[in-house]
Amino acid sequence: MHSPEVLLEDSDAVYDYYLRHQQNRWKALASYAVLARRFRPRVVFAAGAKARVRALVRSGRPVIYAINHLSTSDPYTVAATAWRSPLRSKIGRVRVLAKDELFLEPEQRRKVDMMGGIPVFRGKDHGIRAVNAAGQRMMDVCAQRLAAGDHLAIFPEGTCNDVDPAQVQAVGSGIGHIAFRAAKLDAPPALVAIAMSYGPQPDPAVEPTVEQVRSASFYFRAPVLELPQRPADIARFVKDELQHAVDGAVANY
Repeated sequence: MHSPEVLLEDSDAVYDYYLRHQQNRWKALASYAVLARRFRPRVVFAAGAKARVRALVRSGRPVIYAINHLSTSDPYTVAATAWRSPLRSKIGRVRVLAKDELFLEPEQRRKVDMMGGIPVFRGKDHGIRAVNAAGQRMMDVCAQRLAAGDHLAIFPEGTCNDVDPAQVQAVGSGIGHIAFRAAKLDAPPALVAIAMSYGPQPDPAVEPTVEQVRSASFYFRAPVLELPQRPADIARFVKDELQHAVDGAVANY
């Protein structure tokens, strides 16, 4: 299938492509393994959460992973964490929302596609009105991928937290709309909140050091199997769950 340029003006073709796109699972597994050896994140679970996450993954139910966002290194440390957790068996079947600019340079796009990326045209980059139709289509595609058995990883804060890494920033309603639409397709997703900490950061606007990234702490909350009904309520619930996960990641750094 032809791979279109990831441009807002061609968003219909872009999302037609990513509705069906499937990365090479063996390459993804190899890449995640390399990242796990490079970064070696310390992975901690809430009480009883590891067994419950493992059981959820084996159940075949679609899952949304809500993850906090601290730096440009996050996709790599998250991938390393997936390898070192019960999520390893789902590598190659997890879609990851990523800003559209990551798809522009060919080599970067190859890496993002390999990791299961789905592009997001953000209002902060293109204007709220300009991205409305594309955003609606993106949420539909995500819901359809969940209904087809994929999992979905989202940084629901939408951008790197350069305010306070210990406090989850505003969560938009997009994650709620995706979960709501998946439920309408008879595929209600479970939620797992995962948080990372790179340790104390005197200036959150400065990227963490290589040493901090390599010693990242990750914390898994127990899965939530029943979400609120309305998108806005889901988003608020996600923020609360993610804050609990951030508290755990910070405490275990």
